[in-house]
Amino acid sequence: MHGQVVAAFGRHFDVETADGEIVSCVTRGKKGGIACGDRLQIEPTGPAQGVIKSIDPRTSLLFRSDQFKEKIIAANVSQIVVVIAASPAYYEDLINRCLIAAETASLKILIVLNKCDMEQETRTALAQLQLYRNLGYPLLTLSAKQDISPLRPYLSGETSVLVGQSGMGKSSIINALLPEAQAHTREISQALNSGKHTTTHARLYHLDRDSHIIDSPGLQEFGLAHVSEQNIAHAFVEFRPYLGHCRFSNCRHLVEPGCAVLEAVAAGKIDPRRLESYRNLAG
Repeated sequence: MHGQVVAAFGRHFDVETADGEIVSCVTRGKKGGIACGDRLQIEPTGPAQGVIKSIDPRTSLLFRSDQFKEKIIAANVSQIVVVIAASPAYYEDLINRCLIAAETASLKILIVLNKCDMEQETRTALAQLQLYRNLGYPLLTLSAKQDISPLRPYLSGETSVLVGQSGMGKSSIINALLPEAQAHTREISQALNSGKHTTTHARLYHLDRDSHIIDSPGLQEFGLAHVSEQNIAHAFVEFRPYLGHCRFSNCRHLVEPGCAVLEAVAAGKIDPRRLESYRNLAG
């Protein structure tokens, strides 16, 4: 049987077959590395139960990593939707890391500023986020609990994955798009100024025949240990006109003399905030 992973719970997976049946599957032996969105072959072992035999070739794979391990987020997606909100405080570093992940995987990206009904906080956030609009990244403001319609055109024809910190409103977006999903939402923990984790596993939802969305667990960091320093530099889109024009061919764009990137920063052609972000990642 052929199917697609629509929910991943550690080493257990809900697989949807072509006729819409949900089969609870496990892996055979120590096989791992399976993600929500994967298309695969399964072997039935009982009523609505099966074992995964093989994974089909992927069009994309989104994962994060540190020095010790990798954590797969989703497979076969075409777009990353980074969900942030003016409150609780979001990490700009996380935005930059998601941009790098999208650029290196050749995925579309959309930044969503949720909870725009918080007017003062939203104005402050938009002033900070204008940098990304200037770079050409789409930035959408909305209040998922009031009106989700501005988001729908961006999701049409895409397999999107929602990524962001806990408490930014990813589950509220799913609830608004698919009320029947009844994704759980919780109040924000004011003491920690961060959200309580509500989504504990990745799940894929069908918006229509050609549009799908994956809700992923909230994360506080996005490791990029698998991305080389050279690829990180290339993922900063405003660096690209200057790469290869430095005095030294092995320039790291940190403090080297004759660095074309640093000269562009000094000339006001690259925002210093982005250089600082790059240094934090590559230094």
